Amino acid sequence: MTPHNSAASIIFGKGITSAKPGSAHSLVLAVDNIDAAREDLIARGVDVSEVFHYTAGPFNNSVEKPRVSGRDPEGRSYFSFASFEDPDGNGWLLQEIQMRLPGREWNLKRPQIMDVATLAGLLRETAEHHDQFEKTHVEHHWWDWYAPYLSARQNGSNPEDAAAAAVHYMEEVLHVLPR
Repeated sequence: MTPHNSAASIIFGKGITSAKPGSAHSLVLAVDNIDAAREDLIARGVDVSEVFHYTAGPFNNSVEKPRVSGRDPEGRSYFSFASFEDPDGNGWLLQEIQMRLPGREWNLKRPQIMDVATLAGLLRETAEHHDQFEKTHVEHHWWDWYAPYLSARQNGSNPEDAAAAAVHYMEEVLHVLPR
């Protein structure tokens, strides 16, 4: 399982590890909305604690009653939690991170939202590069060429490399050959 935007994956299941069931504690899953994460887990039958924060700061169990019911009173990222156990009894914490600290931001390869003018420009560019392919190759569905081109552009390729990726997809994967 790979959580959304994560560079790490979690593997669980029978025969995966020799660790004693229930021996792992304070495994952390960062979420951007702790309420939504709780609701999702509860809907799946998981017994999840109420939201809490730590009296002495995140993960600090050095005081007598380290957990205080409710969100962090200052509403800070990294300070609100909920807990649950997986079927083996391992302890998990949901940690709400709405805004990452400097240097810990996600490095997205493409923008999350594209405005209409940018999308229209990208579609125009795609059509221009597709025109040459359409003239030299057998009849095909334009969307099969557009999809790999747009995907490559959104992932940072320049127009020429995106066109090459689309041609490769059409010729090597879909076997649409030159006339």
